[in-house]
Amino acid sequence: MMPIARSSGVQLHITSLASGRLGADAYRFVDWLAAAGQSWWQLLPVGPPDRYRSPYAARSAFAAWPELLAQPRAPVSAAEVADFRERHAYWIGDWERLGGRGSSVRDQVRFEREWRAVRSYAAERGVRLIGDLPIYVARGSVDHIAHGEFFQRGAVAGAPPDRYSRRGQLWGNPLYDWPALGRRRYRWWTERLRRTFELFDLARIDHFRGFVAYWSVAAGAPDAAQGHWRRGPGRAPFEAARRELGELALIAEDLGVITPAVARLRDELELPGMVVLAWALDGGAHNPHAFENHREQSVVYSATHDTDTLCSWWEGLGGTARARAQEALRTASISERDIHWALIRLTLSSRARLSILQAQDVLGLGAAARMNTPGRARGNWRWRLQAGALTPALARRLHRATELTGRLA
Repeated sequence: MMPIARSSGVQLHITSLASGRLGADAYRFVDWLAAAGQSWWQLLPVGPPDRYRSPYAARSAFAAWPELLAQPRAPVSAAEVADFRERHAYWIGDWERLGGRGSSVRDQVRFEREWRAVRSYAAERGVRLIGDLPIYVARGSVDHIAHGEFFQRGAVAGAPPDRYSRRGQLWGNPLYDWPALGRRRYRWWTERLRRTFELFDLARIDHFRGFVAYWSVAAGAPDAAQGHWRRGPGRAPFEAARRELGELALIAEDLGVITPAVARLRDELELPGMVVLAWALDGGAHNPHAFENHREQSVVYSATHDTDTLCSWWEGLGGTARARAQEALRTASISERDIHWALIRLTLSSRARLSILQAQDVLGLGAAARMNTPGRARGNWRWRLQAGALTPALARRLHRATELTGRLA
């Protein structure tokens, strides 16, 4: 595992900044994180999203979204373009050829320039960046078209039926032809990870369990209920990348129904897994999210981009669940106005080495601030901060809670 001191951070995507861009708001947010004693800024994928604005269905697994630029018309020199082309020869030609409108190499040069400036500014203030790496690419994306030999035909990705979804989840992403990737020594995955670590200090790899076994659904099926499990590549893609890139600074998103084989691969690779506070009350004694079951080698989240905010979650708790939550919080009388701070302190007090809070939870916001509702195509990914919402007073309060739980850098 990448050596991580006991620390904490806040998740807020660039599009959720007041401007939605890499400009003054990004620098102000870094300043606020530093004042709040936070060591990490976690973001969502920065690729060009689909028409529903989902960053998890990007047109490229490598290119950045030009709409994130603060100065989209800044001049770019021929030398900068040539240097970028040389360093990113594996993917930039495909992006220019197949990316469609807005697929200019100059925009990628501008993004790299602005990103490096923000990242350097953050590092100087003790703040590092966490990225997010979706396991699958979007159907019809540049990667899918340019590297068709790496994808299966006749089947798409999904998730099996469970207590939340009777018919399963039909994602529709193209599935990898893992043997074909293996014959190329997983070069595509190595290059994708190389690109990720050019941008981020640490990255969460989505749907980690898909490397052990993935749910395959026949193309054209009305839902995912009739899918079946197929064996994934295991540790081979990670070992191939490690041979070239060195230690992989990854968080394994091991949420959902996790088998012993998934936990074994996570531990063999020495990757921290994830636990989510909002799921701590389900599943009884064997629930890995239950507070007493948290592992030091893990990352605890107050909530995720796919879950409700803490305040909205609390409002929806029934009497029995709320009583259990109050017992975990060691109090029976919690002010509704301050419930999110009680839950934040609980999150920060976890034995997990790294703690990540949603910005919406720090602000005590309700369901209207939810980032994404899985299974709903429209209306997601649009929440933004109000200018000035993250005040110095909030920074001081979070700094104090971080200090009391031993997470200050």
